[in-house]
Amino acid sequence: MENLETKRHSLSHIMAAAIKEFWPDAQLAIGPAIENGFYYDIDFNETKITETDLKNIEKKMNHLIKQNLKFERVELEIQAALQEAEKEGNPYKTELISELIKKGETKVSFYTIGKFTDLCRGPHIETSIKIKPGSFKLHKLAGAYWRGDEKNKMLTRIYGLAFETKEELDEYLKMMAEAEKRDHRKIGKEQDLLMMHEYAPGIPFFLPKGFIIFQELLKVAREHSYGEGYKEVRTPQLLNAELWKVSGHWDHYQEDMFILHHAEDDCDLGIKPMNCPAHMLVFKRDIHSYRDLPLRLAETTTLYRNEKSGTLHGLTRVRSLSQDDSHIFCRPEQILEEINILLDKIKNIYKIFNLQIDEIHLSTRPEKFLGERAVWDEAENNLRTALEGANLAYKINEGDGAFYGPKIDVKVKDAIGRQWQLATIQLDFQLPQRFELHYTDTDGSQKTPVVIHRALLGSLERFMGVIIEHYSGVFPLWLSPVQIKIVSVAEAHVPACQKLAEELKAAGIRVEIDDNNETMGNKIRKAANEKIPHVLIIGDKEANSEVLSVRDRGQQETREITKDKFINELLDKINNRL
Repeated sequence: MENLETKRHSLSHIMAAAIKEFWPDAQLAIGPAIENGFYYDIDFNETKITETDLKNIEKKMNHLIKQNLKFERVELEIQAALQEAEKEGNPYKTELISELIKKGETKVSFYTIGKFTDLCRGPHIETSIKIKPGSFKLHKLAGAYWRGDEKNKMLTRIYGLAFETKEELDEYLKMMAEAEKRDHRKIGKEQDLLMMHEYAPGIPFFLPKGFIIFQELLKVAREHSYGEGYKEVRTPQLLNAELWKVSGHWDHYQEDMFILHHAEDDCDLGIKPMNCPAHMLVFKRDIHSYRDLPLRLAETTTLYRNEKSGTLHGLTRVRSLSQDDSHIFCRPEQILEEINILLDKIKNIYKIFNLQIDEIHLSTRPEKFLGERAVWDEAENNLRTALEGANLAYKINEGDGAFYGPKIDVKVKDAIGRQWQLATIQLDFQLPQRFELHYTDTDGSQKTPVVIHRALLGSLERFMGVIIEHYSGVFPLWLSPVQIKIVSVAEAHVPACQKLAEELKAAGIRVEIDDNNETMGNKIRKAANEKIPHVLIIGDKEANSEVLSVRDRGQQETREITKDKFINELLDKINNRL
């Protein structure tokens, strides 16, 4: 029985077959299966594809599927395949085959369905009829540079969704509609939380209300992600290229960095994309004994990464980010205990936000890596042992580790069931060696520490984007930028509103007054649209009494409560992050 990924990949070929019937001169690039569906990158030359075209392509795909066409595989000598691609004038297939020749491949495979043949490694479903009616949908057009390189030609990318059944597809479409309502960019604009500008692509502007949320997340990081035993530092944003050469980033990460050249000193400088090399220098500054370890250094400086323009997305994919970033310098025998502590911290942090841990991935040695295989094997075994000791199920993500060490990635589910990758724990035996770090062991010998790289909320920007959508902008009291809105019934009640606001502010509660010359109904509707947790209505009765009239978010009726009791109620919720 074919798996879902195989069906999705087969659908990309069926889509390509349909496209070639409409546009015979279109040049095909690549068409893989992806999470929730598939896509194909196509060079339509000067033709502009529209949403109407998508409907016609989908209709043609259904027609092809009903014919019960077989996927037939053939192999060609690779030089013959290259000549055929060159003859057809397809530069994309020509480039792909040329790369395979460089890798020493002698044959390549092609798959034919009906009249359509495409270069492909496979596998595919046996026949098109395996695709169930209504189980797929073409849903989006996008631009995509060939090979993701902005220097290359922009192609048309057609995305499709695909599931085993129509019911599963319908359920996913409902979730997507809900996700569109919750889009943090939309809510961020509506609630005056953040803005983006063409002068700073990928670098968000936090407006006053949004910055309150950011600061609250920073408090959570300091209290729950860091906590006792952590020492916060502040290190430079610009560091000489020689540092990045020592760390290995110059060879392995340079294309993702912003590089400057200092003419006077005639040297290159890298704007730091991560804190670890600077923290290595902080450790190296002093002489350390085994008694000093573990040494936990933390920093939330803004980092800058040269993300491709096409990948930028609100707060969830940015060029500037602030992590709850820490590096734990420890002895080998301390690794398991430290990782166990971190796994407990992760559980506790996500409980605060009612986020459910969905999957844990152990990412292993990538194709390009620093150090010896034996050291990598030891590091990967340490992470496996920690996860198994914590009774946490995990999946192996082969080859997706950082270039200096394997890592644990934690994925959570939000309120509508979407998965997000947030926390990461990376084990590093390489950078301490490259920076020649040492501590004096119990026997007086010099040993190299192990470094644990860890960010538990991850990027605070990304985390903020996730929770805006998770809460759909309806933040719990402790996180709400405005916790109380005080509404005056008439102008005569404004002084009483101001007096009450001062008392609430003195207690540490965030308050706004609506004293506009509008009807009470309009003011209350505005507060509801702003998702304010509590609205206090001040008229004659409330102005001359210690009893408040409170309308709680989502409620149509007001309740009465004494001022002192209400303040205590608020503080209890805020202190317990409710």
